Amino acid sequence: MKTFLVSWFSFNSFIAVFFSISNLVLVSGQCQSDQRQLLLEFKSSFNSTFTSPGKMMKWNQTSDCCSWDGVSCDAGGHVIGLDLSNGIILGAIDNSSSLFRLQHLQRLNLAFNLFINAFPSGFEKLENLCYLNLSNAGFTGQIPVEISRLTRLVTLDLSVILFQRSLELEMLVQNLTRLRFLYLDGVNISATGNKWCRALSPLMELQVLSMSDCCLSGPMDSSLSKLRSLSVIRLDHNNLSGLVPPFLAEFPNLTSLHLNDNDLSGRLPEEIFQIPTLQALDLSNNKLLEGSIKKFPLNASLQTLRLTLTHIGGQIPESIGNLGQLTRIELAFCNFSGPIPKTVKKLSQLVYLNFCSNSFSGPIPNFSSSRNLTELNLAGNQLNGTIHSTDWSGLSKLVSVDLQTNKLSGTIPPTLFGIPSLQALVLSENQLDGSIGDLHGKASLLLRSLDLRSNKLQGQFPVSLFEFHGLEYLSLSSNNFSGLIPMTAFQNLRNLSYLDLSYNRLSIDATTTNISLLSFPTFNSLGLGSCNLTEFPDFLKNQTSLNYLDLSKNQIHGSIPNWIWKAKSLSYLNLSQNFLVEFERPLRNITSTLWFLDLHGNQLHGKIPILPLHAIYLDYSNNNFNSVLPAHVGDFLQSANFFSISNNNFHGSIPRSICNSSALKVLDLSNNSLRGPIPQCLFQMNVSLGVLNLGRNNLSGIIPDTFSESCQLQTLHLNQNRLEGKVPKSLANCKMLEVLDIGNNLINGSFPCHLTSIAMLRVLVLRSNNFSGHIDCSGDNSGWKMLQIFDLASNNFSEASFENNAGLCGPPLKATCGVPPAKTDNPSDARSTINWNYISAETGFCFGFGVSVTLLIFWKRWRKWYFERMDRALSWIFPCLPLETRKHGRRANRNQGRR
Repeated sequence: MKTFLVSWFSFNSFIAVFFSISNLVLVSGQCQSDQRQLLLEFKSSFNSTFTSPGKMMKWNQTSDCCSWDGVSCDAGGHVIGLDLSNGIILGAIDNSSSLFRLQHLQRLNLAFNLFINAFPSGFEKLENLCYLNLSNAGFTGQIPVEISRLTRLVTLDLSVILFQRSLELEMLVQNLTRLRFLYLDGVNISATGNKWCRALSPLMELQVLSMSDCCLSGPMDSSLSKLRSLSVIRLDHNNLSGLVPPFLAEFPNLTSLHLNDNDLSGRLPEEIFQIPTLQALDLSNNKLLEGSIKKFPLNASLQTLRLTLTHIGGQIPESIGNLGQLTRIELAFCNFSGPIPKTVKKLSQLVYLNFCSNSFSGPIPNFSSSRNLTELNLAGNQLNGTIHSTDWSGLSKLVSVDLQTNKLSGTIPPTLFGIPSLQALVLSENQLDGSIGDLHGKASLLLRSLDLRSNKLQGQFPVSLFEFHGLEYLSLSSNNFSGLIPMTAFQNLRNLSYLDLSYNRLSIDATTTNISLLSFPTFNSLGLGSCNLTEFPDFLKNQTSLNYLDLSKNQIHGSIPNWIWKAKSLSYLNLSQNFLVEFERPLRNITSTLWFLDLHGNQLHGKIPILPLHAIYLDYSNNNFNSVLPAHVGDFLQSANFFSISNNNFHGSIPRSICNSSALKVLDLSNNSLRGPIPQCLFQMNVSLGVLNLGRNNLSGIIPDTFSESCQLQTLHLNQNRLEGKVPKSLANCKMLEVLDIGNNLINGSFPCHLTSIAMLRVLVLRSNNFSGHIDCSGDNSGWKMLQIFDLASNNFSEASFENNAGLCGPPLKATCGVPPAKTDNPSDARSTINWNYISAETGFCFGFGVSVTLLIFWKRWRKWYFERMDRALSWIFPCLPLETRKHGRRANRNQGRR
């Protein structure tokens, strides 16, 4: 932020100098000897051994001091101006400095130096100063109140004073009534609106107010409205709250308004967009600020409009075409919707446009007339149609085009690749089809980033891409490209650091050993999933900077090589859905930095290996591991959010150490041969746990009654074990619970009415237990309003619980299934009628469940739909999962069709 302020201060300091001296007659006379002596004394106070003298380098006794660099004099030879800015002068200026004896000084600029002492108070001696710029001069400590005695000041710039205590603004400016330019950016003022606004109210001639990053807070006070001469207001990067005051639109000369990076809220006054003189408006990063744009005035002066990260939205008016001087518009991460007006074609001066992450719909408008456009970002919307509406060949200055995550279709125009200045082209996650074709001699050789993943592109892999020697990022994953690619071809792309070719119909030949390590790219990220690899590529051993590696869904057999665990920078590793059977030994002194490891869907057997100590995501499911879980397994899960060993042959008990995994959100130990009781501590750690699956094991004992009041469980599967006892009362603490499956156990007791307080419950399975008694939760009319599946079959509930439901038959009812019983209306039996908010027919559930399972097994499209929905549910519960993991990480059944 300080770097940003530096460039702004330099520009405004120049402007301030220009205006502050415009009425002075700069006629230099012969330098007075005393003036020369004072300047030379000032120069000598800095040790030339340790400082760059900058503009003072040529100061000497033999020349006229009025001709020295940075010095200006009046007709009498008195020094009236001294500009030593940007000199990188290292040293100290104390109160005895000869500088403060230059009594005729009117302008003093010491900005951007390295004066390392506390702020001197001697500036009060320079009574004639009208311009004082000490921004980024290096002074530290408190700004001396003596500056307030410089009553002739027109321009004051004290920006970025280091290590200073809170400044009393009123004390500083109370006597400076001639001020027209005030820059206090980065100065700690720490005042609320009614205080700092009122402190400024006497400055009736103020034109520029720049107080960025000053720790200002609270709403802006109406006293600020008195400053009718204001043309520039910069109050960004503060803690301002409340509404944007309507009086800002009443300033007749306002050209620049920057209120970005605050906490402003409420509805933005529509008049703000109607200010005819306004050239720059920045309200970005006020996340609670709402409103819409009704219209822009004719002949508007607006050149920059930034509303990013606000709640401003609605449709953009057709009058956006009135902004003929607009060069930059940023509406990213807002609430805009509807079509992008066709009138944007009138924005001929446009240089930068960012509309990403809104809800814009309809076609991409024509930008052909915006010939100065360098960046176009329409990503993350709902735009449809083709991308042929613009004559891309005419936009010769375009550097970056980002249209990802829309609904665009059709082919990619060859002219888009041919923009000579193009460096980044991102068209991923659309519905684009066709082939890329031969780009030889037709595309920008400056191209550094090309992202076409997740489309419907097809045809042979475009080998002409190997001509783009500057390419750094290439992602073509999840398309229908075909062909055989020798890994040696990538030697031409020495700058390539990100490559993802996963999930196409490609075959990568990585068997050759004729690869020059000197010319081969150094990858940071490499995705070769589903690329028909049969072995681990040998070149990976030398990829010392690799942090992302995806080799999933290939034909790799044998062992996982030992060297892969020694890659010092590797953090993401996906080897799922291969034919791996073991870990190469020995596994000693492993110091892996992995945070994501997916080995599911292989044929790994034996003992579970040493786990990466700092892993967040671990998936060992769908393998043949057949050991006990290590007693210390929990010590390796301190950072884990996701841990799954389901569908293996683990046996023994659940180690108590797993309760040490306080960060777990998903724990899946299902479909193994685990025995013994469930550790009580496992339900005490559910402050973070969202999904717990212990189903299809041989666990025994009771369900511990230890669910905490802060329980965050959303899914609890305990089906097909040998659990007994009653449903614990504390389970009602899990108010977020949506799925509860405790079927096929030995649980007894009455119907668990205490769970009716869980309003979020959607699935409840109690079947095949020893529940008994009457199903009656009298006195509780809330029920489960969101319940969709309710299975209580094969228990011992009383016959009275099911009577007077004409559609039910079979035990425990006397009515036999086959002939529907006659329906009778008997009002006297109304109190015995079943509450259908609680019970769904067993037969309906079984039929629906059977159909679902049949479709899941035999119908590929249904299976794909099912697992997509399961992945989506998992990503909702566990939002930290990487995108590629959600897409490819959980495949249907291990090694399906391979064995």
